[in-house]
Amino acid sequence: MQGTVDGFSYGAVTPVAAYIMACLGAALGLRCVVRSVYNERSWKPGWLALGATSIGCGIWTMHFIAMIGFRVKESQIHYDVGLTVLSLVVAITVVGIGVFAVGYRGVSTATLCSAGSVTGLGVAAMHYLGMAAIQLNGYIEYDIAVVALSVGIAIIAATAALWAAVSIRGFLTSLGASLVMGVAVSGMHYTGMAAVGVHLHGTTGGTLTGESPTSILLPMLIGPIIFLLLAGVVVMFDPMLVLGEGDWDRSAAARQRDREAPQHPWRPDRPDVPLPHPDHDTPGSLFEPPVRRAPQQPQGTGRRIQQW
Repeated sequence: MQGTVDGFSYGAVTPVAAYIMACLGAALGLRCVVRSVYNERSWKPGWLALGATSIGCGIWTMHFIAMIGFRVKESQIHYDVGLTVLSLVVAITVVGIGVFAVGYRGVSTATLCSAGSVTGLGVAAMHYLGMAAIQLNGYIEYDIAVVALSVGIAIIAATAALWAAVSIRGFLTSLGASLVMGVAVSGMHYTGMAAVGVHLHGTTGGTLTGESPTSILLPMLIGPIIFLLLAGVVVMFDPMLVLGEGDWDRSAAARQRDREAPQHPWRPDRPDVPLPHPDHDTPGSLFEPPVRRAPQQPQGTGRRIQQW
């Protein structure tokens, strides 16, 4: 007997909330990875770990928020706690493998393809581990072709995310990339859900041993959501992460040219170098020195000041 599957029992609430969490995790992760790659003074392992955890939590949170809306009309649904927690560990671990690979080795074709494949397969494994945690009066069947399509979407999405993490520096471009990543992750999830079919047992089964969706998913979502909010606070209070531009965001060659540029401090033995004057000097930007101009002096006064 085939069960009636409903993936949108709460309407558009769960897909929209899931998409927002996927975008939030991707946005925070991208900014953290950019911070580690383009700021030579940052603690790279820490920022990469924070970025990987943000992306992994965003993907996992997206999946299980969407699963809150999953129903089988003829059967109750419970979740195995151990497999649910394992899926979170898998999500963070596989994203971490990919992020650390491109963070330390760059985005060469070989590194990007291998890291993207591993991360994409891991994201798909997280999804299907979460599905394996489902307990109901029957068993879940899958359309193999649609499953293969969902895995392909996961690999493409992971590869694009890793490329964006080390190639896109500006804040607005990172924000746009995170929105695209949210679409890709959500698309992977709902493509995988389109492959689901439920075959029910002919008779009512025994008592399900797992936990109901509201008793396990809602409490378990609190932790990753709080982590994402705290990571967002870290990003908001770090101007380098928010602005995405400045001295840390320039190439090493540009910074080297700035260090080698000649400096002209005023000295008493060099009367030809004018003193800085607030009425005549042009203030510079945050990362550029002010432009100094010689103050206007009446004619004939220069010689008398020098002799005195």
